[in-house]
Amino acid sequence: MSTVRTAAAVVLAAVSAFALSACGPSEDGAADTGSTAPSAGATASGTPSKPAAPPKAPSSSSKPPASSASSAAPGPSAPATDADYDVFPCSTYDVTFTANLAEPTTSSYLLKITNKSGKACRALGHPVVTFGALDGQATQRGEAPGIEDALRLEPGESAYAGLLGGAHDGTGKTVDSIALTMDTESDLEQKPLTASTPGLYVSPAVNSVTPWVDNAEDALSL
Repeated sequence: MSTVRTAAAVVLAAVSAFALSACGPSEDGAADTGSTAPSAGATASGTPSKPAAPPKAPSSSSKPPASSASSAAPGPSAPATDADYDVFPCSTYDVTFTANLAEPTTSSYLLKITNKSGKACRALGHPVVTFGALDGQATQRGEAPGIEDALRLEPGESAYAGLLGGAHDGTGKTVDSIALTMDTESDLEQKPLTASTPGLYVSPAVNSVTPWVDNAEDALSL
């Protein structure tokens, strides 16, 4: 009987020891787990951060600022051109010539030239007028425009000048013709154009000729 009790006690002790060994590690493990497991905050802070989002592509509505006209680099400028750069002075080869009596008492004549060439030319300054066989030429009267502002004659257009011989003062002579050449501001040799002027009295002190103008009235009133 004692032997049975002894055996029962041994078995009970063994069962108790087994139970203690089975429970002990579980509780210790739980404690260890609690001491080593990271807190929620530690988990959040320890988690690797996400990579930064790539920069956004430029919006289609974004446009580069337009450069102002003032900031733009100037391109090569076009060469300056003058519409009249190739319009040369009229010579006697370019025009026809007539002389008509305007006032007998003062021996005034209206001189007229007409562009007969196929291109424009400029009637420069004053006519160069000589009286028959007399020496010298008519005195210039009035101021003529410079070459840039000289009268431009298209083909078929005319220019006018007033020629004054002067009243009979006893100092002059009478001629029956005059000859004309044009002012070309060059040494161009011209063929004189002649016109009949019967009874034209030429006073050495009074005779004169106006610059070329574009109408007969102004030519006789200058």
